[in-house]
Amino acid sequence: MEFVTVPKARTGEKVAVVSPSFAAPAVAAAVHEQAMTRLAAVTGLVPVEYPTTRQLGASAEERAADLNAAFADPEIRAVVATIGGEDQITVIPHLDPRVVVADPKPFVGYSDNTNILNWLWTHGVPGFYGGSTQVQLGPGPRVDPIHQSSLRAALVTGEHLEVTEPGESQDVGHDWNDPRALTEFGSREPTEPWAWAGPARSVTGRTWGGCIEVLQWILTAGRFPADPAILEGGVLLVETSEELIPAQEFGWIMRSLGERGVLAAVDAIVVARPPTSTFTVQPSLAERKAKREEQRDTALAVVGRYNPDAVVVIGPPFGHTRPQWIVPYGGRMTVDGHTSTLYADYS
Repeated sequence: MEFVTVPKARTGEKVAVVSPSFAAPAVAAAVHEQAMTRLAAVTGLVPVEYPTTRQLGASAEERAADLNAAFADPEIRAVVATIGGEDQITVIPHLDPRVVVADPKPFVGYSDNTNILNWLWTHGVPGFYGGSTQVQLGPGPRVDPIHQSSLRAALVTGEHLEVTEPGESQDVGHDWNDPRALTEFGSREPTEPWAWAGPARSVTGRTWGGCIEVLQWILTAGRFPADPAILEGGVLLVETSEELIPAQEFGWIMRSLGERGVLAAVDAIVVARPPTSTFTVQPSLAERKAKREEQRDTALAVVGRYNPDAVVVIGPPFGHTRPQWIVPYGGRMTVDGHTSTLYADYS
């Protein structure tokens, strides 16, 4: 499969800020405004909003129109999503592939934005997984350093970075309408070392994957090439959302990816640190650790069944936790089982 080269934005150029799923800025304007200020400060780009960026209940056609307009506008040099949601799958049929192929731009999003990233991927346009402005940029006293460096790399600088463990993690922060949301992080806890499995070799390949619940929808909708061999030699990215699906359900979806041939096709698999709590579900620290270990063990068991030769790492924070790395989607990552290191190419 051929992928195009996506040019980086330059200081002073415009970045589109869109809400292809849930219009979170409509319910938490102060967090959104702080996110826009920080987006400009971190990247040197000028944020541009669209009609549905702050519009609750916008139709799939309206949200798609904003995306098409952003990709078609020559003055827009990058596109970022405010947050995910759960109905972006209905937006995809209304997107125009001609505009993204004619003038490809970096797209940054995660969770439900797996839909857009996969759609871009099928048209040979790489993007970046991560980067919700409403979650990773707006709340808290500052932008986390790993998020800042990977956001700049994705949109502007195109560096080659080692994906490292920040040493702390949170699942949720303060309610967006609580004034503390603008000045304080949520409760953070120390993290565990990543788990490595498979042969002691280094794999460099193009990435595909995303939020595993959304991947299930995408495959059900038939929006992935019929032959999984298209992933040959690649790197599979997998993470779970704030829905906190049980390890057993996670295993069932992974098993389906195995039966589809996806697990056997790739040479490496990266599973993100999963969230284990929400505003309303608050297990103890011991219970949360046990849930992470259960998902880890499930992943290792399923991958071991379908592809024991894959290099596997479990724990890098590129999903629904914070601090968060933004990682290439359709770009290249190196998973080194010999040195237990992970690198991302943002060019």
